[in-house]
Amino acid sequence: MADDKTAALPEGTDTVIAGASQSDDGDTLTMEDTALSTDSSDRGLANRLREGREQLSSQAGERARGFVTQGMERTAEALANVSKMVGDTAPGIDERLGAEYGDYARRAAGAIENVANTIAEKDPDELIEDTRNFVRNSPGIALAGAAVVGFVVARLFKTGLARNEDDDA
Repeated sequence: MADDKTAALPEGTDTVIAGASQSDDGDTLTMEDTALSTDSSDRGLANRLREGREQLSSQAGERARGFVTQGMERTAEALANVSKMVGDTAPGIDERLGAEYGDYARRAAGAIENVANTIAEKDPDELIEDTRNFVRNSPGIALAGAAVVGFVVARLFKTGLARNEDDDA
């Protein structure tokens, strides 16, 4: 049962798979041909993976910018509302505590409004870069701020879960 193809096979190999040792034009492939073919297919695969990674990175960046823009708009709006609320309470503070405290409330309202306007005017990329610079320059403050925000979010989440459990009972 041994023919001329199976006689030349390395020890431990039983048969030749049809088409496995021939190129498209019918010639027998050598190890060099196979290595070149594998090398070029590896480069093609690497290029496709690189392009896919770049595309995903670009999409993620655009999505992040969208979230940052949306967050900036909401933050500016919320700060403007707080500013208006503080400004509206200033006359009441004048009556109850005195004009000096009413002026403090007006100045606080003005400062909050300035922050809201600054946030509304900023570009998302500029805000991201400012945040990076702040974290680089003050990593301790950034870490403490992240811890506080994490604590607040955890408390809000826990409170929300407790209310849901009360509603279900």
